[in-house]
Amino acid sequence: MEYILSAFRKPIMKKLLTLTVVVLLLYILRDMLNLLLLTFLFTYLMYNLQKSFQKMIQRITKLKISRVLITLVLYVIFIALLVLAVYKYIPIAVKQILNIINDIVAIIVAQKGMQYGNPILDFLIAQLNTIDIGKYIGGKSSYLFSIVGDIGQIGLSIFLSLILSLFFILEKDRVVRFVLGFKESKIAGFFNEVQFFGDKLLNSFGKVIQAQILIALCNTLLSVVGLSILGFPQLIGLAVMIFVLSLIPVAGVAISLVPLSIIAFNIGGFKYIIYVIVLITIIHAVESYFLNPKLMSVKTDLPVFFTFLVLILSEHFMGIWGLIIGIPIFIFLLDILGFKILTKNELEQIKKNSINKKDV
Repeated sequence: MEYILSAFRKPIMKKLLTLTVVVLLLYILRDMLNLLLLTFLFTYLMYNLQKSFQKMIQRITKLKISRVLITLVLYVIFIALLVLAVYKYIPIAVKQILNIINDIVAIIVAQKGMQYGNPILDFLIAQLNTIDIGKYIGGKSSYLFSIVGDIGQIGLSIFLSLILSLFFILEKDRVVRFVLGFKESKIAGFFNEVQFFGDKLLNSFGKVIQAQILIALCNTLLSVVGLSILGFPQLIGLAVMIFVLSLIPVAGVAISLVPLSIIAFNIGGFKYIIYVIVLITIIHAVESYFLNPKLMSVKTDLPVFFTFLVLILSEHFMGIWGLIIGIPIFIFLLDILGFKILTKNELEQIKKNSINKKDV
């Protein structure tokens, strides 16, 4: 018994127990997961944006502008842009996305049984015969109705998360003072462990999410420019689709290629499919060799195998959110464990050390 108690007093066991309690609490609050995640994202992004603007203004004008004033201006601008998007652009985007879906379905139906004399293309066309379009069209209406039914709930979550994040940023000092009061309470030990996880969450999860959103915006902008040059229709709908898929590491690129290739084939045949593949490859290269090193302050150079494995598991347990936050959560867990990806030199050194130990 004493051995078990002493084991639970070890720092690693305390951290594991604390993490278990936090995970259980999140599981209990799983119905509020959208609200919690959106509040965290808005708070993290808007707070960092406010700090950046404050530093920039002070550097340019040498004036100290109130943090509260900058925060309020940023929220007014963001809400105004959100209202403009909801009123003007989201209906267009929804209409274009529906048109894209209808066009893709029509293309698939039209190409069934066609022969082009190209083995690869003929094989792909042959696979279209296995798609039950009738079943898809029959289920599409109910699926769209379910999406429309969720829009109200999503809108409410966005509104509440914006309000909560605004109050948190405006009263950050008071909130911090209030929370730090737990350091002197009867649960001080538990609070200290939660604070440790909170710091790690901001340093890994938050920064990865921020970089992921910036990379998705860059990918979307570059893709829309390239697709407009190629003469693609429904650019607003495609931009929304590409942005959402760009939030999914690695897999998002592969997924986006499917509808883009089908549309490309309809516009200009097999030649345009090559153009799209080249375009996406160039953008992915820009992301891999320029955007990731510049924007990712946390090392996330995961092997593709582990990236897909994490995405599959996170989607299974968290649904669509898992595809977006699965990798940041995995990086957060690695950060807690003090894990780092070894360089080739470090790996060679470990191998040499292990050989030397065997010789001894």
